[in-house]
Amino acid sequence: MSAFPKALEELNLLQAKLYAQSTYGLVIVLQAMDAAGKDGTIRHVFSHLDPNGVHVVSFKQPTSEEKDHDYMWRINKALPRRGDIGIFNRSHYEDVVVTRVHDLIHQGKLPKNLITKNIWDIRYRQIRDWERYLGENGFHMIKIFLHVSKNEQRDRLAQRILNKKKNWKFSMADINERRYWDRYQELYSEMISATSTEEAPWYIVPADNKWYTRYVVSQIVIKALKDIAPKFPEMSKEIREQLEEFRKLIESGNVGMIEEMEDVLQKE
Repeated sequence: MSAFPKALEELNLLQAKLYAQSTYGLVIVLQAMDAAGKDGTIRHVFSHLDPNGVHVVSFKQPTSEEKDHDYMWRINKALPRRGDIGIFNRSHYEDVVVTRVHDLIHQGKLPKNLITKNIWDIRYRQIRDWERYLGENGFHMIKIFLHVSKNEQRDRLAQRILNKKKNWKFSMADINERRYWDRYQELYSEMISATSTEEAPWYIVPADNKWYTRYVVSQIVIKALKDIAPKFPEMSKEIREQLEEFRKLIESGNVGMIEEMEDVLQKE
């Protein structure tokens, strides 16, 4: 078995245990420049898992309702339940990167007296505190930055124009944002340094080779789940005894197996 399918099989088992135990949750943050492969990574790494316990949330430009709340409001609403894996395609980090690139902080509804020269350090501190709070309540978080090179991004954006099958991915916004490449790199570097903690670490994954990117992401998630160490719940003595009775019926090949199972249940 090649490395990636084997990794997906291991990931599947760990996710099944997490879901069955229903004690811990896992939040996976994916951040990247446009065309770095977030959607493809989500599709190839997580699509084989039980959809009941895996939820993907994509954060786009805030709606009018979201702007009426604090910047973490929509993020809190999207947090997974215990036993689930929540995947954030972009996240609260948009509010310390994109907001700065385009100076959106002055266009929002935050009281003007709170917009000081220390606003970004304050937000970094708020984010660290919030992520630590989640960890202390059983919700682990890992943050993955897919680092695509400027040349590779250029080629992928060009394919969205030249390849008719990829035209649907094209957006002028992607071309416009590329003009701010250096500023994005500067802010992402600052953001990662300021918010990578033991409770919620950042992983920088090279994204020019799609297969390698997906394999590395699978290994990061596997490690996070192994750190949680989920286990299938212990069955009660009563259930174990019932299973043993059913097992004997199945192994006997008894044609009246289902009816006999019902008789066993009725006797309890």
